[in-house]
Amino acid sequence: MTTCLNDEQLELVDRAGKLADVFAERAAEHDRENTFPVQNYEDLREAGFLRLSVPTELGGLGAGLPEIVPVLERLAMGDGATALAVTMHISPLGQWASVWRRTGNPRLEGLLRKAAEGSLIWASVTGEQGLRNDMTDALTKATRVPGGYLLSGRKSFATNTSVATHCSTTARYEEAEGGPRLLLCQIALDQPGVRLHQTWNTMGMRATQSNDLELDDVFVADDRVVHSLPVKHLDARVLETVWAWAMPAFSAVYTGIAAGALDWTVRQVAGRGRADDPVLQDVIGECTILIESSRALVHRHVDEVTSRRLFEGGVQEGVSRCALVKYVASNNAVEVLRRLVDVVGGASYTRELPFERMWRDVQAGTFMPMGNLAARKLIGASTLGVPTLPVIDFDETGHDSKPKTR
Repeated sequence: MTTCLNDEQLELVDRAGKLADVFAERAAEHDRENTFPVQNYEDLREAGFLRLSVPTELGGLGAGLPEIVPVLERLAMGDGATALAVTMHISPLGQWASVWRRTGNPRLEGLLRKAAEGSLIWASVTGEQGLRNDMTDALTKATRVPGGYLLSGRKSFATNTSVATHCSTTARYEEAEGGPRLLLCQIALDQPGVRLHQTWNTMGMRATQSNDLELDDVFVADDRVVHSLPVKHLDARVLETVWAWAMPAFSAVYTGIAAGALDWTVRQVAGRGRADDPVLQDVIGECTILIESSRALVHRHVDEVTSRRLFEGGVQEGVSRCALVKYVASNNAVEVLRRLVDVVGGASYTRELPFERMWRDVQAGTFMPMGNLAARKLIGASTLGVPTLPVIDFDETGHDSKPKTR
């Protein structure tokens, strides 16, 4: 179906589409060889997409969530792994830009200008084996030293670190006054003590090269600890940045993979002269409905974020709504691929065709934060009016926020 976008969105999506078609031609090799698509990143840089979410007055393209979401979806139609990797750069920059527009924070301005100049590529590295990635705690330890902290630990699913210059990460500071705190930190990936381990050998999303990142007494100056909160608390600042932006971005990527698979399947059906088959029409119609349902929910979420209505109903409710959009989009995408197998048949199982890679790639959406089980539990608890964790609200959030009981 035709996607209804405004002129600015259409222009960006058209530019993204030209890149996506090229990326699609390279995707099989990177998937097979388990390599990062470095050339794709150079193409994204040349096309200006690495500064997509940087404000125009700071040298970027000035895109917000309404423009970012369809761009990521279109890129993912060509190569989901490239789209997911660059999401880890575009989304954080968009978060900073949103905060910078409200606060004029000079530190954020400096980071955004570096991104516009091309000297900064970001990654978000918070996952850890054995701990659910819900931005409320970490196994990585922070030790207080003069002027800052030393971070030691090992992060997993470090997407985009093959090309990133800097990353955001998390650590637990046990000795904080009032009880342990989760520190949200910024580090450069060329700092002493930072080491990337080649561990990525997965079923799908192979070209993201989401390897492990080890931190061995990595120094983080006080001014690089951008936020903190009591552990095991839901925090308003984390809601309005991480959850509000990452969930629709991830949703767009998995919706794009499903849309790419549908587009490929439709071309196969038309090429075989089977478009009049009512059974195939039924499956194609169902898959189109699932994709359009995801798009509708994503765009509703984008409107709630840009209008800031998302933040008016309470922090837990806000996080729950963020989880909802990603849950629906990722699971709809999996269902689209499952149903399309009925149309594609045995060709869906051959590695010579792109459908098989899309089928594998889309599975990752169900366990990326917020994973299916965690999302259902949070949404259910919120619907029932049951608090899941203590809440740090907007008027309390910051380095001085105090721990609470429920």
